[in-house]
Amino acid sequence: MNIFVCISHVPDSTTKVRVGPSGKEIDEEGVTFILNPYDEYAVEAALQMKEKQGGEVTAVCVGNDAVKETIRKALAMGVDKGLLIKAERSRDSFGIAHAIADTLRDRSPDVIFCGKQSIDYDSSQVAGMLGELLGFPSVSAIVGLEVDGDGNITLERDIEGGQEISKTKLPAVLSTDKGLNEPRYPKLQGIMAAKRKPIEETEAAPYENRVQVMEMRLPPAKDAGKIVGEGVDAVPELVKLLHEEAKVI
Repeated sequence: MNIFVCISHVPDSTTKVRVGPSGKEIDEEGVTFILNPYDEYAVEAALQMKEKQGGEVTAVCVGNDAVKETIRKALAMGVDKGLLIKAERSRDSFGIAHAIADTLRDRSPDVIFCGKQSIDYDSSQVAGMLGELLGFPSVSAIVGLEVDGDGNITLERDIEGGQEISKTKLPAVLSTDKGLNEPRYPKLQGIMAAKRKPIEETEAAPYENRVQVMEMRLPPAKDAGKIVGEGVDAVPELVKLLHEEAKVI
């Protein structure tokens, strides 16, 4: 099987983020970047499918040379090779999906895995757009996956109050959610092997963003807490403040 997994190069969630001088992007100085956590489930799903069905797994990422570090992390987990779609400018979700679709269209993918969202912009749009652009069925946020020898796939999704079961055929675009699997940790042997695995580079076609970031700012600092008293005698004052100041009741 020809298996692709789309990955994102995102700031570590423990990194203290600062807004850059332009006010429209983060200041990357001192920021640690990681493989997007939801994409780890996608990588694991791709590797498990290869182990059961055979084939090759390619990790795909859109960005500049800096994202090679993240591609190497996927290679260390067991992915066979990397594919860097070079785009120096930051792209919106449609621009990323468009670049991936243009690159993979002639590579005959049997399945394309994505994480359900990236933890930086949280748009959850790329997988659905990618399916539409390629003409593939797309199922989002899967937590269960079974494939038979004829390319029929059964998928499970968590929904409000229960589970949803979907069935479709390959090729397809599948986005993964927490609970689908337990991503493997790279071993030393895998980390060393990743340094020798190939990363192909291709240029993304020019693209003008349809969505523009107008302003980026940190959330306001929280107000100091207030103690209104102790015991039942404090309840009337607490209710008054919740109604008049906090406006939650």
